[in-house]
Amino acid sequence: MKTFRKTSITKLVTKFDNELKELLMNDLKAIKQAKNQFVSAINNNGLSAA
Repeated sequence: MKTFRKTSITKLVTKFDNELKELLMNDLKAIKQAKNQFVSAINNNGLSAA
């Protein structure tokens, strides 16, 4: 019984960890894309980012 419970908890934690990692990576991709669009808009308007 103890082994079963430990295994199921480990699987649950692993699943949670993987889902959290996926969410964070998606957020990071969205932030990078927004930053790139912002920089591109600045450069297209002839303004300097410096």
